[in-house]
Amino acid sequence: MKQKDIYLVNLNPSQGNEQSGTRPVVIISGDTMNTHLGVCIACPLSTKVKNFASCIILKQNKINNLSSDSEVITFQVRSISKKRFIKKIGEITTDELEEIITGIDDILHF
Repeated sequence: MKQKDIYLVNLNPSQGNEQSGTRPVVIISGDTMNTHLGVCIACPLSTKVKNFASCIILKQNKINNLSSDSEVITFQVRSISKKRFIKKIGEITTDELEEIITGIDDILHF
């Protein structure tokens, strides 16, 4: 599991307004953490694009292998146990990762 990878994960059970279900997430934590700890920090994706402020839209392509355009929900960033990860789907670019990090920084300053 590496930074910028997109994985299908099982986020159930969830509570309240947390994203739930089996869905793609993008790993944003660094590779040292991803290698040595039992969790990765990731943002869930949603195909219901709502253009939330500070959320990033990923256009479906052959690199990310998403089934459709998806929104990275930056305000739902979370640590996820590696046991929840099902399979790798694809990956994002370095530029897209930087956009996600900028979006997270924005919501931390709202």
